[in-house]
Amino acid sequence: MPLDGPFIGSEALARGLVKKHHLRSRYQAVFPDVYLPEHLEPTLAHRTRAAWLWSRRRGVVAGAAAAGLHGAQWIPDDEPIELVWSNARPPTGLVTRRDRLQDGEVQWLRGLPVTTPVRTAFDIGRLTRGERGIARLDALGNVSRFDPERVLELADRHAGSPGVPRLRAALALHDRGAESPRETWLRLLLVGAGHPKPRTQIPVFDNYGRPRYYLDMGWEDVMVAVEYDGQHHRERTVFSNDIIRAEFIAERGWRCVRVVAGQRPAEILDRVARTRASGVRPDRRIS
Repeated sequence: MPLDGPFIGSEALARGLVKKHHLRSRYQAVFPDVYLPEHLEPTLAHRTRAAWLWSRRRGVVAGAAAAGLHGAQWIPDDEPIELVWSNARPPTGLVTRRDRLQDGEVQWLRGLPVTTPVRTAFDIGRLTRGERGIARLDALGNVSRFDPERVLELADRHAGSPGVPRLRAALALHDRGAESPRETWLRLLLVGAGHPKPRTQIPVFDNYGRPRYYLDMGWEDVMVAVEYDGQHHRERTVFSNDIIRAEFIAERGWRCVRVVAGQRPAEILDRVARTRASGVRPDRRIS
């Protein structure tokens, strides 16, 4: 039994794989009786496996931790690990739920029992409030491509579960094309202000009909795109590529509103409204 990842301390002691004083000096306790080598910084994956071991291998990984195992990004390493298991007194950093899991709602992934993408979406959508829940659905959908209709069918089968109305509202705003929580935030800002729901990941084709670039979101009927730029590009190569990309997109008739971190929502909405209403590009208007 290798001790380079999470392990149950009492099992390792019984098998003679580690001495008792080594547990205190060379390993760190992630959860009660579950340890990790002292030199490792616990990741979400470490903590997820440790939580399952804490349940004596009987829990099912659910929620955000399950989404992380399915490949969803933007989940912090210190996120509470959710397990479907009947223990009512979990330790700090772990959440247990006595949910009912039906056939076809659990799969094995990386050696762990995990709720399927559809079941994971069901749980995230009903139990995570507001924009954060929608962003997590977007992140899960981006990698798993789960079918929202199947999630709604599952909701009908679990009609008595708490949060189903919240789930239905979140799915109506979900878009798997979002590639970051800030893109989800930006899309919800636009929709909340009364703009039509934008299409995401819009391809911009070259002269041979091949997609060369993809726009974060926009409206093809008015050829207006909105893109979120999360950081200032300082490297010369990246900056040069940005210029070439912007010129190519403009040559294809798109007017692009670029949003950077720190801009006020009112300013963003004003720029988008003016661009949609006129034929003047936002970087050419004088005001």
